[in-house]
Amino acid sequence: MTAVVIVEDEPDIADLLSIYCRREGWQVYVASNGESGLETIRARQPDFVVLDVGLPGELNGFDVCRDLRQTSDIPVLFLTARDDEVDRVLGLELGGDDYVTKPFSPREVVARIKAVLRRGRTETGPQRLKYGTLEVDMDRMEALDEGKELTLASQEWALLQALAENQGMVLSRQQLLDLAWGVDWVGDPRTVDVHVRQLRRKLGGQLPLATIRGVGYRLG
Repeated sequence: MTAVVIVEDEPDIADLLSIYCRREGWQVYVASNGESGLETIRARQPDFVVLDVGLPGELNGFDVCRDLRQTSDIPVLFLTARDDEVDRVLGLELGGDDYVTKPFSPREVVARIKAVLRRGRTETGPQRLKYGTLEVDMDRMEALDEGKELTLASQEWALLQALAENQGMVLSRQQLLDLAWGVDWVGDPRTVDVHVRQLRRKLGGQLPLATIRGVGYRLG
């Protein structure tokens, strides 16, 4: 299970982000200052850290990230009330992976977390899938069945990529829309069902793409 530490001193913001992260099925831990944030990160060893810049106490968010980067490469997303280029550059130079300015949409924060985690998986995870005679190369966007090339549309590849990067996880239609279509996409969520049918039709019964009734879809 993906674990996220949120270091944020404003309870309303911390609670809202926690709710949205838990909706994704993630384990969430919250700290309200830099010192307790570092302790929580070291104790929990999370997959991701959401870090407010303007923390109370001796350690602000930049200090926490600077300390963290001495021993860890856990992805960090900064939250800040200041839309200042100098702050953004400093945060990234200190080892931050992304930067969001308040006020923000919690869905945007979740989408950015997913994007950073996807990049990490893409760099380290296998991108060639094999199911029986079906072989799918995600990097080259090639699908072969017994050596015969199968053609997928660009949006079908995007959906397959989202499923492949979360193999074994059940993803709702909304999660798949956010991952494959983008958080700003507006339309009927049932479009996911249409594209799933297309994937099944084109890639055949060997693709282990399961429908989880009332929830969504799972690959593998």
